[in-house]
Amino acid sequence: MQNTGLKVLVHASAFFAPFLVPFIVFLITDDKEVKKLSIQALLFQLVMGVLIFISTLLMFVIIGFPMLIIFGIMTVVVPILGIIRALNGERFDYPFVGSWYQ
Repeated sequence: MQNTGLKVLVHASAFFAPFLVPFIVFLITDDKEVKKLSIQALLFQLVMGVLIFISTLLMFVIIGFPMLIIFGIMTVVVPILGIIRALNGERFDYPFVGSWYQ
């Protein structure tokens, strides 16, 4: 369970500074696993922001409502799952972007 505190901080930052904290952690840490997690968290927040924006635009076509609900829930639940996995010392990859950055 190396760098558990940094991992939890990166996941929890989704609720207070979703872009700034992962970027700063990426710059200050030497641990490759934490760097990978920071990039994944940052990319996940960017992708979810784009998906929520697209869902908002599609609300005029009705399909945007369920998409907005699903992506909104994912934006909250996925970081919580990451926090739980980090506290248990388990590996966690963000959905959508986990395989983008190895």
